[in-house]
Amino acid sequence: MKLADIAATLGARAEGDLGLTIMRAAEPSEAGPDDLALAMNPKYAGGLAKGLAQAAVLWPGADWQGLGLKAAVFVDRPRLAMAGITRAFDPGPDIAAGIHVTALIDPSAKIGERAAIGPFVVIGRDTKIGARARIAAHTFIGEESQIGDDALILHGVRIGARIRIGHRFVCQPGAVVGADGFSFVTPEKSGVEQVRETLGSREEIVAQNWLRIHSIGSVEIGDDVEIGANCAIDRGTIRATRIGSGTKLDNLVHLGHNVEVGRDCLLCGQVGIAGSAKVGNRVVLGGQCGVSDNIFVGDDVIAGGGTKIFTNAPAGRVLLGSPALKMETHVEAWKNIRRLSRLFAQVAELRATVFGAKGGAEDEPGR
Repeated sequence: MKLADIAATLGARAEGDLGLTIMRAAEPSEAGPDDLALAMNPKYAGGLAKGLAQAAVLWPGADWQGLGLKAAVFVDRPRLAMAGITRAFDPGPDIAAGIHVTALIDPSAKIGERAAIGPFVVIGRDTKIGARARIAAHTFIGEESQIGDDALILHGVRIGARIRIGHRFVCQPGAVVGADGFSFVTPEKSGVEQVRETLGSREEIVAQNWLRIHSIGSVEIGDDVEIGANCAIDRGTIRATRIGSGTKLDNLVHLGHNVEVGRDCLLCGQVGIAGSAKVGNRVVLGGQCGVSDNIFVGDDVIAGGGTKIFTNAPAGRVLLGSPALKMETHVEAWKNIRRLSRLFAQVAELRATVFGAKGGAEDEPGR
């Protein structure tokens, strides 16, 4: 790409020799003469002297000539620029156009124009695949499922029967969409049910056996949703499990049966959301967050990594800890916990001062 084209793609100001040909993006210290060095913060400027870059992406007002460059692009928001730069240089997966000879596609399936379907892909009965979809090797798509236009489904993905997925879907290797939910019941009231009702106590402990509640619902996914590697999205019991448009799931996220996640949410690695929980729009859950079943998390909630949400969370709340507390409350609570040993020592000193003069009153009966 020409540097001028990159600047135009980013909508950014550029100076110098904009006709330079750029082959790839690189970190400043590793950049060669044909690379675009990414030094969007002054702290990375030192790396430019270690590399051989002629052009770089810099922070506003940077002295590009003083840094020994022939040209520069200036950006205000580095991470936003990274989105455009990486998109420009990403070649995407190598999935040949057309349908590979080893793909097994039911005759009743409808494949959109210009779709690319790789080796050993299996597509079931009455399935609909949108235009320009790219489906990598060893993917399985079950019967009567629908996938919108411009999907990118990578190696080894498993999509169950009767799943509905919107346009521009991205799914990383190994994800499973539409497995059965984890839902079982005992003929008599189980120990789990008793404990939930009483918050701790239960009747006589007896043997139990678990009967499956079958999952006959579906999964419905909106437009522009991305699913990370090895995610597991369970189908609903009766109604569908739902993921709103624009939501992104990191690797190893698990959504239980009947879960509803709103629009433009960000669920980081190893987040687990239990059955029938509802998550609002624009919610961000840090890594290893957990959400209990049958509760709601309101719009615009942000939860730090490892937070465990056991009760309803109001809209806009910032949470941290287990159990989840308002972040400032959690921080203050842990400050107090760290002070406990000092507080105990002070109390012991006060007791010795008060009761020592009375001959050890702290040891009197009843104290």
